[in-house]
Amino acid sequence: MKLWQKNTIATDAVTSFTVGNDQQFDLQLAPYDVMGSLAHVKMLGHVKLLSTEETGTLIKALQQLYLTTKEPGFVLHPDCEDIHSQIEWMLTQQLGDTGKKIHTARSRNDQVLVDLKLFFRDEIRKTVDELVILFTCLQRQSEKHKDDLLPGYTHLQLAMPSSFGLWLGAYAESLCDDLLGLEAAFRVVNKNPLGSAAGYGSSFPIDRSYTTQLLGFDDLHYNVVYAQMSRGKTERLVAQALAGIAETLSRFSMDACLYMSEQFGFISFPDELTTGSSIMPHKKNPDVFELVRGHCNRIKSLPNEIALLTANLPSGYHRELQLLKESLFPAFTTIRKCMQMLTIMIDALQVTKGIVHDERYQLLFSVEAVNKLVQEGVPFRDAYKQIGLSIEEGRYQWKEPLTHTHEGSIGRLCNEKIAANLRSIVDRFPFSKIDASLQSLLDS
Repeated sequence: MKLWQKNTIATDAVTSFTVGNDQQFDLQLAPYDVMGSLAHVKMLGHVKLLSTEETGTLIKALQQLYLTTKEPGFVLHPDCEDIHSQIEWMLTQQLGDTGKKIHTARSRNDQVLVDLKLFFRDEIRKTVDELVILFTCLQRQSEKHKDDLLPGYTHLQLAMPSSFGLWLGAYAESLCDDLLGLEAAFRVVNKNPLGSAAGYGSSFPIDRSYTTQLLGFDDLHYNVVYAQMSRGKTERLVAQALAGIAETLSRFSMDACLYMSEQFGFISFPDELTTGSSIMPHKKNPDVFELVRGHCNRIKSLPNEIALLTANLPSGYHRELQLLKESLFPAFTTIRKCMQMLTIMIDALQVTKGIVHDERYQLLFSVEAVNKLVQEGVPFRDAYKQIGLSIEEGRYQWKEPLTHTHEGSIGRLCNEKIAANLRSIVDRFPFSKIDASLQSLLDS
């Protein structure tokens, strides 16, 4: 069944090509489609486009359908083009002509848009939850290993002393900024497009502010043309937020691969978290980190893919927008799985103690030696030359303890302040308000 079908029947080839993989991804949108329809029906009753009896009948049927779509065995009927057709068909089978009225003052264009917004809200929330778990793990290990020194590098050359606490804490704070990206995307996602219809509004006296309230949106996309134009832009902003997280995970994974190698030997993991070789009995491969790096590098390409797919599109709806689902939907699952795996790995992290006591790492402390001279009154440039000459002549040596005391340094990680920053960002997401709104729709 096609919502747009009149008397002409499309050829099988056209139908197959235009529907593509929509049915597969529409299954993920099913409960959100019902939720959007619940709000729409309640609004139609509110403005008297449906009678009280019709409104009540449709609401009860949709509330039951919502539970049905959450069941593992729920599938799309092969004759239904998409989830919107399926829901309308199921209502019509159950309620007759009353079921057919659900599409009043609505188009599939705003219907899929509100489905996507509700879906993205949920997926972002799950991603936030997973990010917080990984963040907490990083900070816990940062505190545990704050006194274990680690060589720092620039250009992959010995630079200055670091610590495992500083290294792990850096990635925790990176997740804070990544969360800001998710928050920005969420603010765009959390606007209501329902009522924009095909992108030009409706002559029916609908109440778009009412559906905004019912669905727990912060605001609505006021201009109906822009509501449709937000499709593609919303996906790109979401993809950019996921790419930010992916950058952090990928970079950490690269560090882990290096630090696990025999040439570095800074960290190790229990045998059960590494993989072996079919021919080399000594191998303990960092496959988890390599796969996280690979998955995340693919996610980092998503914003560009979406930008290219939507490049030069004029205003209004265009069918290639449906292709955005195919890369973006799985990206949520992938990024969360990567965070879960890194949490497992980091929780089991074993660090090598006393690394910097090895003579090969003496040069890490050259800046400490320069700074010591400066504190004794030697001008910095002169102190720099003195230590440089001592290195060239083989006289340089450093055995004194480190005294880094400023905020964010080896001796003062400020993990508690970073944790407070993360919590303040998480608290700005209006998840409780959304839960209350949606639950009210399901209970009414």
